[in-house]
Amino acid sequence: MSKTFKTEAVVLRSIRYGEADRILHLYSREHGRLGAIAKGSRKPRTRFGGRLEPFFRLAMVLHRGRGDLHTVTSAETVEGHSALRSSGRAIRAASDACGAVLRLLDGAEPNLPAYNLLCRYLNLIDEDPDGLAAGAGGMVTFRLKLALAAGFAPELSGCSRCGNSEHLTAFSGVAGGVVCPTCEANSFPLSAEAHEFMVGALGRPMSEAPRAEHSAVRQAGRAIGETLEHHAQVRLPRPEEKAAA
Repeated sequence: MSKTFKTEAVVLRSIRYGEADRILHLYSREHGRLGAIAKGSRKPRTRFGGRLEPFFRLAMVLHRGRGDLHTVTSAETVEGHSALRSSGRAIRAASDACGAVLRLLDGAEPNLPAYNLLCRYLNLIDEDPDGLAAGAGGMVTFRLKLALAAGFAPELSGCSRCGNSEHLTAFSGVAGGVVCPTCEANSFPLSAEAHEFMVGALGRPMSEAPRAEHSAVRQAGRAIGETLEHHAQVRLPRPEEKAAA
């Protein structure tokens, strides 16, 4: 096996290391989650420029390390998302998306739907940094689609305990979906608007994400958060709180 390989990746996190290096958390198209060190990348005349920051989409050449940390030998910009970086609201949304990927997809197995989703979401935020995609509704929509790509999508078509398709007025994270009144133990109320928002978010492209009142988006965010906490053992901050920060 060659010790050098190419991949396209999004920088999820960039951490200063030592006097001149950076540790990168990457999500790649071909290899899933990767860790890498970019030696000398913080020097004034580094060949990497400023492209090893979060949200950059890069064409990279990496040298395999003995452990989980590879060495960056080359990095060229595919998408820099410069407009995104001009808005605090957009930066919060992009950070939330990268953080969700970092926590939920921690394996080396590639997940092309998840990678494409992340790239598409960052592009949408970059196209309109103060638009719908960067708000709480867009953040919850991204999380729902990411959960689907990771295999943890909530059950929305019928009661997740008994299968009943009527009177689905509550949600249970333990059960992983909507529940009927008979099965509503350990659940919280879910409005019809929140239910409709979640169905629309999963069924439409990111560019056509549904709109909903703040209370409905908050309920949907709680629903996906509790689902991931119980079934993926991943706890994410509530997106409506980050969007309002």
